[in-house]
Amino acid sequence: MQDTQTQSMSSAYGYPLLVKQLLHTPMVQTPDQEIVYRGQVRMTYATLRERIARLANGLAGLGARLGTTVGVMDWDSHRYLECYFAVPMMGAVLQTVNVRLSPAEIAYTINHAGAEILLVHTDFLPVVEAIKDQLETVRTFIYIDEPGSSAAAHTIAFATEYEAMLAASATSYDFPDFDENTRATTFYTTGTTGLPKGVYFSHRQLVLHTITGMAALASPMSGQRVHNGDVYMPLTPMFHVHAWGMPYIATVMGLKQVYPGRYVPDQLVRLLRDERVTFSHCVSTILHMLLSCPEARSTDLSKWKVIIGGGALPQGLARAALERGIDVFAGYGMSETCPLLTLAQLPPGAEQLDPDEQVRLRCKTGRAVPLVDLRIVDENMQGLAHDGKAVGEIVVRAPWLTQGYLKNPEASEQLWTGGYLHTQDIANIDASGSVQISDRIKDVIKSGGEWVSSLEVENLISQFPGVAEVAVIGIKDDKWGERPVALIVLKEGIMVGADEIRQHLMTFATAGKISKYAVPQEIKFVESLQKTSVGKINKKWLREQFA
Repeated sequence: MQDTQTQSMSSAYGYPLLVKQLLHTPMVQTPDQEIVYRGQVRMTYATLRERIARLANGLAGLGARLGTTVGVMDWDSHRYLECYFAVPMMGAVLQTVNVRLSPAEIAYTINHAGAEILLVHTDFLPVVEAIKDQLETVRTFIYIDEPGSSAAAHTIAFATEYEAMLAASATSYDFPDFDENTRATTFYTTGTTGLPKGVYFSHRQLVLHTITGMAALASPMSGQRVHNGDVYMPLTPMFHVHAWGMPYIATVMGLKQVYPGRYVPDQLVRLLRDERVTFSHCVSTILHMLLSCPEARSTDLSKWKVIIGGGALPQGLARAALERGIDVFAGYGMSETCPLLTLAQLPPGAEQLDPDEQVRLRCKTGRAVPLVDLRIVDENMQGLAHDGKAVGEIVVRAPWLTQGYLKNPEASEQLWTGGYLHTQDIANIDASGSVQISDRIKDVIKSGGEWVSSLEVENLISQFPGVAEVAVIGIKDDKWGERPVALIVLKEGIMVGADEIRQHLMTFATAGKISKYAVPQEIKFVESLQKTSVGKINKKWLREQFA
């Protein structure tokens, strides 16, 4: 049998897919492009390259080496972007610490990841002071000072301060080649049950996710896309799934990047306006918060493109955004998937469609991006028809999915049962390949022998005038098994009664769009909805509170 493998010359370069390779193009083509922090710090990509080298030299001087885990506790900043590159480029592992977890959970994730070096922003001194005696693996603390911030009293023995360390370090570093399957990052899921689970990604996975993300976001004819004239600002925390991978994409493309620090609504809107931001991503609660803040009322948002992920994009919120000129659309993925799986980009000719149909398409889960093998299956892992009606669990394969949970083989096997990653999301797929999630497996409500989609009912309620936010949960019922309960936050100054919401839903039940069992008999108006650490509605907490 003839050998068909390619033959390499001894002098040929194998070009491993390492994070450092993402810097080649922008450093040659856009070295003078700006990176901005809070409107107060400005630097160029050329400076970024120097600071990445300085950071690597500083960490190496403190003992960081191949395989060392470096934890970061910071707001969204240029410093975080430097860590995204410098730490994995050294062959070390970047742990993006979720600073919104409880102190006990933060200590658990740092210990579980085995972080040896921990970078701590001044705002998180009280947290680290409280848990420092519980940290089993951290041997070196680095302080991140913030001009204008007052440091809390503490007894943490910091080895150095971030900017002082960079100032004392050389501007060049010989980043080595190594196996592209080397782990680059670790972070922890924010599930509502049990301890956080560690997910991890290799250099190869991050590079392939970046390349595919660029291809997918560049593919539409006009809207819902990213191009090299965009100005990027993340509104998803950088500790969460690499801010959905967008800082890597923005850097490769040489975009102007704006990092906002801590999320303060009016300040975010001012940055959007003053820095002329054109592309962001966030969960729906952040977009709702921004649209509701005073600064947004007089700000032109018509150049802004926003991906909504981390949960469904309600049609009511999509309409409110579109009325302000925002090009809003949904994306889908998970912590375990790096995260990009689908995008709800409009097809060619969509501008001719009815406005309601355009909104519906923008709010769908979307179509799989290149290289993603996405299926819906029954409980026996048998594939289901793509007819827009058959409903099953989404299972996926892609080259950037986490290969398991860190130090948790049992949960890893469950995640990958049958050779596909199980998302726990229930959906249908139509003939065009467009996915529509109907619920999480744990959030589906069974009432009167029928399955009720909480997301579908939430979407319909969100379209009622005056509704700001809504969550529909299942409550145990002796007669019906479960009954849906709607928890609604109204817009400021709006008065709406439960009967009005119920009548609104009954029109859809009469038309056959939802089951009569889906119409909540109990509707509660609340001041706010409990959120997880990344801004998703925490339905587990709501079910416990309203049981």
